[in-house]
Amino acid sequence: MPRLLIADDHPLFRAALRQAALHALPDGDIHEAPDLPTTLSALTDEPDTDLVLLDLHMPGSRGLSGLAALRGQHPAVAVLVVSAHDEPRVIRRALDHGASGFISKSADPEQIANAIRTVLDCGQWVPPHLSDSVAATPSDPSDSELAARLARLTEQQYRVLGLLAEGLLNKQIADRLGIQERTVKAHATAIFEKLEVRNRTQAGVLLRSLDLADPAHAD
Repeated sequence: MPRLLIADDHPLFRAALRQAALHALPDGDIHEAPDLPTTLSALTDEPDTDLVLLDLHMPGSRGLSGLAALRGQHPAVAVLVVSAHDEPRVIRRALDHGASGFISKSADPEQIANAIRTVLDCGQWVPPHLSDSVAATPSDPSDSELAARLARLTEQQYRVLGLLAEGLLNKQIADRLGIQERTVKAHATAIFEKLEVRNRTQAGVLLRSLDLADPAHAD
């Protein structure tokens, strides 16, 4: 029985994805998560999950950062990105960061079901009308390099990195995560070493390079 995790912060869209997933896999074991920390924790608890349907914009993720964290910490789990960002360049970057496919939030249920089946069969799914454009879009070597660096981080280190990028001080991060300040300092030192940067400013710049503007807030 395939196990799927739907990661999206909008309950109505999670419900729509659940219906499409059940159409593709009537006997599927389907679970939901409203944010990135819950998604990562769920995968830690259930490492045999077969597929994650991942929204790029939800609490804890501001673009490709959530995908990078998920692929780095759970490389055996396939990821199908579900997003309103359907530009060929964004799709190419998502694939380069380890996504097995990309489906637009405007796709109909049958297309979503087809994408789920394809990815579970170890294929790659790109919206058919965009496949040529995506294939013609060159990869950026820096994306692959950054993905490899982020894959070195533990789940807790990734949480600390996200808070560092938000500009929080060590004490604030310690309070937010319920850990001691010296533990935050130790995590920060390990993060800088693994990302090959010298300070929190450089680490934040690296993480923010994965940001994408939220289509829901576009003018």
